[in-house]
Amino acid sequence: MSIDVAPVTGASLAGVIPALARLRIAVFRDFPYLYDGDAAYETEYLAGFAAAEGAVIVVARDGARIVGAATAAPLSAQDEAWRTPLAAAGFDIARTFYFGESVLLESYRGQGIGHAFFDHREAQARAQGASHAAFCSVIRAADHPARPANHRPLDAFWHSRGYAPLAGAIATFDWKTVGAADEEAHRLQFWTRAL
Repeated sequence: MSIDVAPVTGASLAGVIPALARLRIAVFRDFPYLYDGDAAYETEYLAGFAAAEGAVIVVARDGARIVGAATAAPLSAQDEAWRTPLAAAGFDIARTFYFGESVLLESYRGQGIGHAFFDHREAQARAQGASHAAFCSVIRAADHPARPANHRPLDAFWHSRGYAPLAGAIATFDWKTVGAADEEAHRLQFWTRAL
């Protein structure tokens, strides 16, 4: 299959947000995020993201259908939960790009699309004058009851892209997990690299 992967910026971001919201709800429902997504929250969150100067959504399309997307924007435009741990670790917030979600339908994985997502986001970060890139991964116990037997963490892939966990840099963010009555706090590990 031939998948087109391309960055979307500026005024065009609004047109891909509904598809990204659907993908976030579908993909993040699975382990390790176990996110019980809400369309209203997604719309508000993604609209705020798209308003950031220099933001990009890298979109994977199979024909006209959006099957994956990855986001990036200046860290200075992100929630304090993402800024504070990196500032405490000595990062220049004004020169750091935050890579948000990277979501891809399962049947399209393993074809190099994840590399294309990183390539485009890193290019946008450099074009915006960033010296570093950062993202978070949720921390789950090795014996978490929802972990599938065939779960394969993405750590090796991220290492291959030059990223490494930043010791002691942990974010905390609340969301409702599948089967839970209310939101609960989740810990996320920062990964970073120089660009």
